[in-house]
Amino acid sequence: MTKNINRSRPFEPNYEPDCNPSHNPSFSSIIGKRMQRRQVLKGSVALAITSMFASPILSAVRPRMASAQNSLLGFKAIPVSEADTIVVPEGYRAEVILPWGEPIAGDYPDYRLENTGAEQGMQVGMHHDGMHFFPIEGNSPYEGSSDEGFLVMNHEYIEPRYMHTSARGKALGVAEVPMIGENRRDSDEVLKEMNAHGVSIVHIRKQRNGSWAVVRDSRNRRVTGLTPMEISGPVRGTDFVKTRYSPDGTATRGTLNNCAHGVTPWNTYLAAEENWHGYFRNGDVDSQGNPNLPREHSRYGVSTNETRYGWELADNGNDEYIRFDASTKGNNPSQDYRNEPNTFGWVVEIDPFNPNHTPQKRTALGRFRHEGIVFHPAVEGQPIVCYSGDDARFEYIYKYVSAQPYFARTAGGHLLDNGTLYVAKFNEDGTGEWVALVFGQNGLTPQNGFNSQADVLVNTRSAADFVGATKMDRPEWGAVDPQTGDVYFTLTNNTRREADQTDAVNPRENNRWGQIVRWQEVGNNPTAKDFRWEMFVLAGPQDDSETLNGQSLTAENKFCNPDGLWIDADRRIWIQTDMSESVMNTGDFAQFGNNMMLAADPETGAIRRFLTGPVGQEITGVITTPDQRTMFINVQHPGATLDKEDFARGETNSRWPDGSASIYPRSATVVITKEDGGIIGS
Repeated sequence: MTKNINRSRPFEPNYEPDCNPSHNPSFSSIIGKRMQRRQVLKGSVALAITSMFASPILSAVRPRMASAQNSLLGFKAIPVSEADTIVVPEGYRAEVILPWGEPIAGDYPDYRLENTGAEQGMQVGMHHDGMHFFPIEGNSPYEGSSDEGFLVMNHEYIEPRYMHTSARGKALGVAEVPMIGENRRDSDEVLKEMNAHGVSIVHIRKQRNGSWAVVRDSRNRRVTGLTPMEISGPVRGTDFVKTRYSPDGTATRGTLNNCAHGVTPWNTYLAAEENWHGYFRNGDVDSQGNPNLPREHSRYGVSTNETRYGWELADNGNDEYIRFDASTKGNNPSQDYRNEPNTFGWVVEIDPFNPNHTPQKRTALGRFRHEGIVFHPAVEGQPIVCYSGDDARFEYIYKYVSAQPYFARTAGGHLLDNGTLYVAKFNEDGTGEWVALVFGQNGLTPQNGFNSQADVLVNTRSAADFVGATKMDRPEWGAVDPQTGDVYFTLTNNTRREADQTDAVNPRENNRWGQIVRWQEVGNNPTAKDFRWEMFVLAGPQDDSETLNGQSLTAENKFCNPDGLWIDADRRIWIQTDMSESVMNTGDFAQFGNNMMLAADPETGAIRRFLTGPVGQEITGVITTPDQRTMFINVQHPGATLDKEDFARGETNSRWPDGSASIYPRSATVVITKEDGGIIGS
């Protein structure tokens, strides 16, 4: 039996259903077993943190790098800003390239609000996110030309009201879509939205005047929500992924909600599928009319009612649209799309230099809401090691170790198809362990509901629940220090944390501000089963924050909701923030202004604000050219704080980046250079 849907209200993009029913300890409760809750910062909880980490744990297992105080941060911090512009330090300049709608392939159609769905498939997608600059030689992801290459970027999601002429004059919020009547959508508008998702692969070149421009190249292309993909690894060909489109379970269409990314040592790009669950619904009910979803849907938050954008309601009823309704409609999986959600939640490998390459969904890396994936530097003859966070409240951090060693001459995606996936346990004494998610080990057996390695991987969250992994506060981006091997992860917030769960690691109930944790594998061996961890920074206001050296954040560096993270070759830690549009510039969040990017010194813990963005946006994605003299960052969803009433009146709170000539704001990439031609941040 299937329940019908009537799209009577907008999908809430920031809504996270409670999907973790396990009783595993949360990260914040671990230290609380040993250290009882005292008072909020700046009282005895700060003292508890300081005493526990007075001599940082990681410093005990390796000598600190020789470094003069703040030597890495050679710029003057900028203040917070609410301006509708990019602000960078004195001596720097910022220029815009590749806004949403920029033509990059095919017929190169110019951007205009009236663009069709097919035209969007030849243009830069919407809501830019993680990205990487691949030098044009195609030999290494980090060495080669600093003047020419492929910029490859994710497009996480969309804002439909800024996409369609039919939206003008209507009271539409951030995620609301124009409808045809109560329950249908215009098919070309749906196509346009699907083509605005995915990945852009763009050849760019530095011009004589120092600006950057698109190079027309047959390798320029879009990977979208419709692009054919192969399923690889242990889940390939299993019953979990058989659908009407692929009865043998070897293929699917498209990648969605790609947030952060990864870069392999063999020079390919990894797009990570994050909040894919919201694009699907499953209306199956039992004989009493209650929702009846398999755990591979329910544990991930697949809706029992409406979807994020209502793509399954496209008025032409084509197969590429109806697949987002995963309700049981046929006699077996090859007659419907009950398994379509199982083909999402993966890491997707894309070869930016080969337009004939079919993207691969690498299932050995697990299925969850991947924020991104970050690699330890590859060592000849040693396994590949990488990490990924599940970006939801009370979810987990994972590590993958390849079964085969890395050899540069033969390395390829096969290293991501055969290996061991681990999940993290953080112990109260500052140690941690990696627990293998392997069928037959640690209780992952038929007696406990796991029948194969494919079962473990499709239901990665359930497997992690079972082995007792540590619940975290929304694990987002990760980064690895290229010299020390330290691993950093941003934990952006957890407003559902209760008072009795607070402790020295997460000392605030209703944690609105977030923090950054770092660890080092025992013996500095990336394949080790154990690690030691410490807090790098507790973000927040001046009276509710804590840096590595025990000081509060100040006017020049206070921030909240850390999200994007990257460490450059000189070890500067670049931190990007993502305050939700629902709280930005309001209440206690007003003190932080617009979202920003900061730089930190891993040795001293010094942090300085480097950049602030325009109104209503998130700063995300960061990479430099190999010479570190050109930096690319992304500005996502400018103007998202505009309320629906103002939109209906034709008003706007942002016209970035095009200024007064534009109707609506557009996500775009920003090129940052130093006026003296020096290294960014120095």
